[in-house]
Amino acid sequence: MSDREEIIERIVDFLIEIGIDVEDSLLPVQTFLPGIYIENGRMLIDRLRLLFPGDLLHEAGHLAVIPSDIRATLTGEMVLSGTPMETIEAQAMAWSYAAVRHLGLDPRAVFHPAGYKGRSAALLQGFELGVYIGLQDLENAELTFTPTTAFRNNCEGYPRMIRWVRE
Repeated sequence: MSDREEIIERIVDFLIEIGIDVEDSLLPVQTFLPGIYIENGRMLIDRLRLLFPGDLLHEAGHLAVIPSDIRATLTGEMVLSGTPMETIEAQAMAWSYAAVRHLGLDPRAVFHPAGYKGRSAALLQGFELGVYIGLQDLENAELTFTPTTAFRNNCEGYPRMIRWVRE
């Protein structure tokens, strides 16, 4: 098994373990992210078309931070009426950073040069310096603790997660 295939397998196993449905599929050429499509709250993946295995974590982050009653209705590009997508995007970035760290993978698997409209290096540097975009919303969703809350409660905080998927 190649390193790439091993990374994909580790990510897929993790996603299934935390309750995100993942299914191998032959996808059309055109999807928002190559090799990944969301259908009724499930991640369909085409391993041959998938360019960056870490993109699986970012897209799973979108699913994980969305309330469960809405998650199952999502198909295609994730758009929630009444919710600024910048908020969901920030939460997905924070979630995927925590997930890549949890899995012991290089964070550049998620924050690769082709991602985030050329801002990957700056975003990754921010996370590595403790500037956690989207973190407060993850705490509000009861998925993790900010460093301040963790200190007050004498427990471990972000990037450690309490739960991986929002109820």
